[in-house]
Amino acid sequence: MRRVSVVIFAVGSLMSLLGGCKANPPKGLEISIMTIAKRNVFVLNKAQKNPLGNTPATVADGKEAFSHYCAACHGLDGQNTGVPFAGRMSPPVPLLSSKDVQAYTDGQLKWVIDYGIWPSGMPGSKGTLNDDEIWSIVVYLRHLPPAESLGEPEEYSH
Repeated sequence: MRRVSVVIFAVGSLMSLLGGCKANPPKGLEISIMTIAKRNVFVLNKAQKNPLGNTPATVADGKEAFSHYCAACHGLDGQNTGVPFAGRMSPPVPLLSSKDVQAYTDGQLKWVIDYGIWPSGMPGSKGTLNDDEIWSIVVYLRHLPPAESLGEPEEYSH
């Protein structure tokens, strides 16, 4: 695993040096390298298991916590519904229903919520949310409703 990390870092560094000033969106190899790096190097807690049950009550608790702390950027449905800036950020706010996000383990999703993703704008919530709230949000992320089914966050509906 350590060798893979070093290789990914070296290739990423070389790509940065060769094309670091480009303003073009990443393509093929760049996306593949960064996806591997995120999954295996940068986003931790891959093996951590969610201690909360996958129950309707946990989903409801997660939806409630999500609506207070996450919906301003991700929309109530986790799919950026009603968020006016989501597509204009760089990198753009991801659809939480996407294969890329859903491929993370529960432990990795908790880690992202705890610590955020620098420099994407995703803030860490450790100290703001407690572990049960975060774990319930992870359960909610696994049960997102269809896009646009919950309307837009209140702060954007005026």
